Amino acid sequence: MSSTPILRAIQVSKSFENHRALGRISLEIPRQSIFGLLGPNGAGKTTFIRIVNQILAPDQGRIEINGEPLRQEHVHRIGYLPEERGLYKKMKVGEQAVYLARLKGLSHREAVERLRRWFERFDIMPWWNKKVEELSKGMAQKVQFITTVLHEPDLLILDEPFSGFDPINTELIKTEILKLRDRGATIIFSTHNMESVEEICDRIALIDQGRKILEGPVDQIKKQYADRSYILTLGGKNFDPADVPGQDFQVLEHRNENGTAVVRIKLTGNAGINDLVRALLPHYTLKGLQEYVPRMRDIFIRTVNAQTALQS
Repeated sequence: MSSTPILRAIQVSKSFENHRALGRISLEIPRQSIFGLLGPNGAGKTTFIRIVNQILAPDQGRIEINGEPLRQEHVHRIGYLPEERGLYKKMKVGEQAVYLARLKGLSHREAVERLRRWFERFDIMPWWNKKVEELSKGMAQKVQFITTVLHEPDLLILDEPFSGFDPINTELIKTEILKLRDRGATIIFSTHNMESVEEICDRIALIDQGRKILEGPVDQIKKQYADRSYILTLGGKNFDPADVPGQDFQVLEHRNENGTAVVRIKLTGNAGINDLVRALLPHYTLKGLQEYVPRMRDIFIRTVNAQTALQS
C-alpha cells in the first residue's frame, strides 16, 4: 500500500465577504483509514468538504489527491454523503437509485445487480417500486448511503451519516463503514457524535473558527490528554475523601453503591499509584483499578473551550 496520503490539504484558506471560514488549514489523510473531521457548528468543516468535492474553490492553498493536484476527474473516485439529504420524492426508489448509479459511471445492468445486493443487505428490497415519499427518514437515508458507496470510490466523505437512525441501524451503518475501510476505502467522517468517533475513527482533526487546533491518532490524543488519574473500585465501607492524603492525591469524583465505592483519584505530587494503593488499603479492600482515559467528548469540549478563551 502506498505511503502517500490519499488526500493532502496544504495551507487551504477560504473567506466569504468578511467571514473567514478556513485559515491556512493543512491536513494529511492516510489511505485506508477512517478520519474524523470534528468541530463545533460553524468551525469550517462543511466548507472544507465542499472544497474537496470541488463545489467551492479555495482562496489560497491546494488539495492533492494521491499526490496530484485536485482535478475535475477526481470527483468520480469520491463518494459524498452530505448532511442535507435529498432524493426526488416522486420517483420510485429503485428507479432513482439506478439513475444515481448511472451518474457515477455504472452500466444499467451493473447498477441493478449491485443495488439489489445492497437493498437485500439493508432489508429494503420490498421498497424498490415504492415512491421515495413513502419512505421513512431512516429508509431514505439508507438509500442515500447505498448510492454514495455503490461505485466503490477510493475516498468517501460522510457528513453526519448516523443522523436520524435508530440504534440498530446506526450499528448496521457503522459495520458497513468498517467493512469499506477494510476493503481499501478511505473515509472522512464528519460528526458531532463523539462516541462514534471513539468506536470507528483511526485519526481525527479538530477544527475551530477555521483553524486546525488538534490532529492525530485517536489513541495517542487520548493518552496526551490523560491527567494521571485512576478509577478505583473499593469495598469494605462507604468512601470517605478524608481517607486520602490531600498532599499527594486529589479526589475528583466518587459514588457509593451498596457497600462498594467507585472513585476517581488524581496523582498530584511525586507519589505513584502504588503509594495511593498503600494509603487506601488500611481502610478498604481493592476490587478494581484502571487508569482513567479521557473520552473524546471531554477532549473536544476542553480543547474548544481553551481555544475560545485564547481568542477572547
